[in-house]
Amino acid sequence: MNTMDISLRPPSNLGRWCGYLVLALFAAVSLGPIWIAVKTALSDSRTLFSSASSFLPQDPTLFNLQRVLGLVNPADPRLAQMSYGKIDFYRALVNSVIFTLLAVIPQIACSALAAYAFARLRFTGSRLVFSLFLSATMIPSVVLFIPNFILIKDLGWLNTFQGMAAPYALMTPFAVFFLRQMFLSTPRELEECALVDGASYLSIFFRIVLPLHRSALATLTIITSLSAWNEFFWPFLVGRSEPVRVMSVAINAFRQQQAGGTPDWSGLMACTVLGIVPIAILLVLFGRKVVESFQYSGPK
Repeated sequence: MNTMDISLRPPSNLGRWCGYLVLALFAAVSLGPIWIAVKTALSDSRTLFSSASSFLPQDPTLFNLQRVLGLVNPADPRLAQMSYGKIDFYRALVNSVIFTLLAVIPQIACSALAAYAFARLRFTGSRLVFSLFLSATMIPSVVLFIPNFILIKDLGWLNTFQGMAAPYALMTPFAVFFLRQMFLSTPRELEECALVDGASYLSIFFRIVLPLHRSALATLTIITSLSAWNEFFWPFLVGRSEPVRVMSVAINAFRQQQAGGTPDWSGLMACTVLGIVPIAILLVLFGRKVVESFQYSGPK
């Protein structure tokens, strides 16, 4: 039998099903914590621990989701049976959206401009500057908290959105490196033709380079949005007041309200599940762009 015929033989059904099994195991490991959060959110607080070993919630109820959203009548007798904490979920949701937009949009814009400069513009010391810029990735972010906090305090930006978003609003080494690698894959012939036609570098950047790399920009937007949405420590330091309290800080304050030291797990998981929804919508809308960016092989 020819060796080429062996190499071209389609994979057996056994190998295909083994691959499906491995993917199913990875999906179970990834989705397991989310299901536990959903199950806890749908469980009654009084029977939560007695039904902890069951896969499905016993006597499922939407009461936890409703009280987190403020849809429960204050005169409801179930509120008097347990000392539930309170959370202004809608305000925390809006604050998280504002913080994420203020942190992501300027970061993507500044990083894209810097990445294109490093990819295409040649100036004295460009390689050295880029190397020094990438070396900033080796600095732990926790080291920058104290000087950033002092700067924000001196500016009078404590408990403000600009104070929370300022450290994230400019270009970051990862974003610049990621976009630079994508911009380097752009054929030079396209840019040279545009230069011959009289286009400036800014015109080439906005009209040619950015449209060609929409998938890369969508990928970076999702990554930075996830990071900003889940950020806790810096917003906890700078924006602890309720008018600017983001979702993660609001959930932490909600956890501390429970009397007796026992957290309101059903309420906490209800907040968590509802907080996942905006990110899930973002992934559904732009998830395909993420896959396309990793499969990108240049314009055709």
